[in-house]
Amino acid sequence: MKNFKRLSLSTIVTIAQAAILLVACGVASAQSIVMASTTSTEQSGLFGHLLPAFKQATGIEIKVVALGTGQALDMGRRGDADVLFVHDQAAEEKLVADGFAVKRYPVMYNDFVLIGPKADPAGVSGKDIVGALKKLVAGNGSFISRGDKSGTHAAELRYWKAAGAAESKGSGYKECGCGMGPALNMASGTGAYVLADRGTWLSFKNRGDLVVLVEGDTRLFNQYGVMVVNPAKHPHVKAAEAQKFVDWVVSPSGQGVIASYKIGGEQLFFPNATSK
Repeated sequence: MKNFKRLSLSTIVTIAQAAILLVACGVASAQSIVMASTTSTEQSGLFGHLLPAFKQATGIEIKVVALGTGQALDMGRRGDADVLFVHDQAAEEKLVADGFAVKRYPVMYNDFVLIGPKADPAGVSGKDIVGALKKLVAGNGSFISRGDKSGTHAAELRYWKAAGAAESKGSGYKECGCGMGPALNMASGTGAYVLADRGTWLSFKNRGDLVVLVEGDTRLFNQYGVMVVNPAKHPHVKAAEAQKFVDWVVSPSGQGVIASYKIGGEQLFFPNATSK
């Protein structure tokens, strides 16, 4: 007690300020969550537009780990993320069924497009994605696959299967095991075809002579979902903060921010949180 009384007023104030700072740091730490998401949502620039608006509304910061959807879902299974923002509906529903996510919410959609050289040597141009892939197989056309278990890769594999080419896709088929941006760069540099989500394509700058060759097929619909990782499986998950993001992004406010994101006047993603 004697030592405490000898402390000057300024010292006591300094100690008090340090204590307040430590408490504030603890609160700040609690006000951040980890999101595992697809590369398309980040590389398209959507998160740079969306997440600052969420932080302004709630004070919660989101740290994004951008991976292929399959890897993002694996992060959820391991409890390495608090919330997931992905685009492989069948795999998402399985994650919920297995108890690793609480509930899946539809949040927005865009579409996939088949990109290729303007000259279109394989003659795939049109609206039929399955017919286009059949032509690529028949002509051994050069095709870059992400090959990374992403949502885009999962969709691509469905199209190859529908084209009867699940096992043999022609000698021009190559897997890069990479994100959407690098796959587009490879296609641009080699004059190859590649399946891309429209959002990343619209934001992609190094196009060379690549153009959209196949679009408009209903099978190219690309739905995104959002889920909180289940705290019953992983008690350390910040479920309350993660749910705040889910509630916000499916609310009129969050949906409006998604709809307002455009490049060159063209909307990249279309909110549909109320869709069943």
